[in-house]
Amino acid sequence: MALSILSNTAATKAAFAMNSNNVQLNKSLNRLSSGKQIVTPADDAGGLAVSMKLGSSIARNKSIVANIQNAMSFGEVQDGALSSAAKIVDRMAELKALSLDVMKSSTDVENYNTEFKALQNQLHDLTSEKFNGVSLFNSTSGQTFGTNSDTIEVVTSDQGGSGSVVSMSKGLLLGALTFKSTSDTDAEAVGSGVALANASGSEIDISGSGTLSLAFFAKATENIATLRATSAAGLARLQLAEDHVRLTVANLEAANSRIMDVDVAAESTRFAKYNILSQVSAAMLVQANQTPATALMLL
Repeated sequence: MALSILSNTAATKAAFAMNSNNVQLNKSLNRLSSGKQIVTPADDAGGLAVSMKLGSSIARNKSIVANIQNAMSFGEVQDGALSSAAKIVDRMAELKALSLDVMKSSTDVENYNTEFKALQNQLHDLTSEKFNGVSLFNSTSGQTFGTNSDTIEVVTSDQGGSGSVVSMSKGLLLGALTFKSTSDTDAEAVGSGVALANASGSEIDISGSGTLSLAFFAKATENIATLRATSAAGLARLQLAEDHVRLTVANLEAANSRIMDVDVAAESTRFAKYNILSQVSAAMLVQANQTPATALMLL
C-alpha cells in the first residue's frame, strides 16, 4: 500500500468505527438510564405501535376497575340500608306483638304507637336514600314490587358492548312495604293500598281499625330479604368482573413489558462491549493519524 499524505484511509476507517461504536454506546446508555428497550421510534416502529395500543388498553381497564369498585360501594351502601330496613320492620313487629298483650293499658299501647309511627317515618326516609346523588332505591309511584325494577348498568370491559355490562338493581323498597289492603298481603303499587313506610302525618296506628296484623311484617321481611338477595347477586357478579379485569391488566402489563422494558443483563453486557470498542477505536484513530508522519523520514 502506497504511503500517502493527502489521504489517510486508515484514519478514515478508524473514525467511522469510532463513530459507530459511540452511536451504539449512546443507545445502551439511553436504554439503561430509561429502562426502556425502545427509546426512539426508529428502534422498533412496529413494537412501539403495539405498545401504544397495549398502554391505552391498560389505562382503560384500570378505569373500569375504579368504576366497578364505585358500583360495589353503591351496592354495599344499598345493602346496609336494606339491613336497617329489616331491623326496623322487626322492631315494628315486636311493638305490634307487645301491643296485643291484654295486660297492657291503653296508655301503654299509645306509648308503643308513638315509636311505631316514628319507625314508619324512618322507613320512609330510607326509601329515598342516595349514594353520591344516585338513588339507592326506586320509589316511582305506580310501580309494584316484583313486577317493576330500576337498574344501573355497570360496564365491566374496556371494549364496551352489551355483553360486558352488569345490571345493579336499585330495588323497589317502598313497594316491598306496600300491600293491597289490611286483609291482603299481596303487593300493591306504590302510592296505593296500605304501607308500612309512611311520611310524617300519614302513619298507620299500631292498633284499632285499619291496622295490620303480624302477617304483614313477616311478608315485609320476606320482601326485603328478596331485595337483599338480588343486590347480593349483583355484587357477586361485580366482584368476579373486578377480578377478571385486574387479571387482564396484569397480563397486558406483562405483554407490554416484554416489548418496552430493557433486559438489563443483556444491555449492560452490550454497554461494556461498546464502551471498550469506543475507547479502542479512539486509540487506533490516534495511531492512524500518526502514520503519515512517517513520510518525513523519507525527506
